[in-house]
Amino acid sequence: MTVSNMTRSTVIGERSNASFGGGEAQLFARHKDGDRAAREALVQRFMPLARSLARRYDRSSEPFEDLLQVASLGLLKALDRFDPALGHPFASFAVPTILGEMRRHFRDAGWSVHVPRGSQERALKVRDAQERLANTRGRAPTVNELAEYLELSTEDVIDALQAIQAYESLSLDAPRPGATDDATSYGDAMGEEDVRYELVELDATVSAVLGRIPQRERQILRMRFVEDLTQTEIAERVGISQMQVSRLLRRSLDQLRALTSTKS
Repeated sequence: MTVSNMTRSTVIGERSNASFGGGEAQLFARHKDGDRAAREALVQRFMPLARSLARRYDRSSEPFEDLLQVASLGLLKALDRFDPALGHPFASFAVPTILGEMRRHFRDAGWSVHVPRGSQERALKVRDAQERLANTRGRAPTVNELAEYLELSTEDVIDALQAIQAYESLSLDAPRPGATDDATSYGDAMGEEDVRYELVELDATVSAVLGRIPQRERQILRMRFVEDLTQTEIAERVGISQMQVSRLLRRSLDQLRALTSTKS
């Protein structure tokens, strides 16, 4: 987190203190003694801080109500862990605690597919850096700029950008944007295996050896398997008996099988 962001969040915490007219030390002392009313008062006092931190991630795919719930959980953990005897302002302790809880939420619950924890954390850092640099410079940062800003190698940044794509998934049944028909989904645009590819391969194999079959037998094969004539119709065209057609077909097919087997 940058110094400016930390300062802004601390200021929000201080304003929260002022709005309740002080008494923070007494509230924490009562909270440590198990006073639930004091704990509730502290939650109300610092809820604006949690809300402001939740809004940092408002542009994500998560609903803001869920983000606020996670930030509130982080606030409760900060209240339970904070030791006022150390003399530090509560806001400076609460901000990293709440942000850590939100990062854990995105790391553990937000990914559509399994990604190693180290890659998750690096991907979230890169995403946050993208937003900060884009807001500062008015354009999307380059890979080299991200690497320099985060003190990472360009390979690590590229891996992180690829990992970010695994954060959200899209159903194949979801409608495609820009489709004229609302019923057109992403799944409708996906290709499938074409069984005719096998026929193309077989045609190439057979054509390579078909020239070694006698002309009359090639003609009979064509009439039978291309023109789809019966053996009787072929016999009438060629001027031979149906029995001879059957014998020639069987011999021609045996020759083709032998030739294609040898070629393969």
